[in-house]
This record gives sequence, C-alpha cells and structure tokens, in this order.
Amino acid sequence: MGHNMASWKVLEEMLIDLEKKGVVIPANILSDLRSAKSMIKLHCTSAKGAGDALQKTEELSANVEAYLAEEAQKIFGPEKVDAWLRRLEEANAEVCEEPTSENKYVTGVPRDQKWVRVEPIKDLPAVRIVEIAEEQDLQVKSEKDGRLVVYGQLDGIKAFVKQMTAEAAKK
Repeated sequence: MGHNMASWKVLEEMLIDLEKKGVVIPANILSDLRSAKSMIKLHCTSAKGAGDALQKTEELSANVEAYLAEEAQKIFGPEKVDAWLRRLEEANAEVCEEPTSENKYVTGVPRDQKWVRVEPIKDLPAVRIVEIAEEQDLQVKSEKDGRLVVYGQLDGIKAFVKQMTAEAAKK
C-alpha cells in the first residue's frame, strides 16, 4: 500500500462510494483512514523522513484497503474493485510533494501559546506588523516565504488582529 495523499484520496473515494450504497463503515476503519492521512502529512513534511510514520501509514492504509475491497466486492463486483485497485496502484507511484507555503504546521511556537500567520501587504508592511505585535507583548517569527508567524497569549493575539484590521481598514 502506498504512502501519499493521492492513494489516500482514492481510499477516501472508495469509502464514500460504499457509504452511498448504505454500507456502515466501522469506526476503526474511519479512524485508521484519518490516522493514515496524518501520518502521510508527517512523512511528507518531515525533513529527515519519518520512517516510523511510513511504516504506520502502510499498516493503516493496508487495513483500510482490505476492508473497503472486501465490502466493495459484495456490492459492486470484481470489475469495480479491480478498477479501484488499479487507481490505487497508479496513485502509489506518485511521491510526496515538497511542503508548500500553505503548510499548516508551525514549528517553534510553544504549545501553550496561540499563533496567527500574517502576510505583509503594501498598506501594512512587515515592520508595522512587528511593531503591532510587540505592542501586544507577542513574538514574531519570519518564514521563508516572507510571511510572519505572530504568537503569544490568546488575548494578545485577539488585540493584535483587531488592531491590524483597524489599520488596514483606514488605508
């Protein structure tokens, strides 16, 4: 079984098709599919490649695939199951894409703190964003793509967002 988002997407489509036919998917299969997605993201975004994540993804995905194929055989017959399995095989040939600037994970922010990602604009440059953050006792971290991660206590983040919105609306 593969370890990429394309193969996960095929498994998800299989699951949805079965649900449309009235099959009740067990909670452990749904949980395994969700966990596999998380492990795929971890593996694809890990700089060193998480070997344990890859192995766990293989196990979770294989479990989901086996269940879905068995149930699909009962409802759709071998032709549709074979088509799904071919799609899975094709999807497995794809590799992880490099993390994009849309990466949801932020490293370096303490767990007990909240954060917001901000993209500087002409009317609100990075220098002004940093000033507003410092006024609210917040920390700022620059990202490679030029955006800023502002983090700290929830009240400070709320005040920061309000002040930024007010300043952007003035201009």
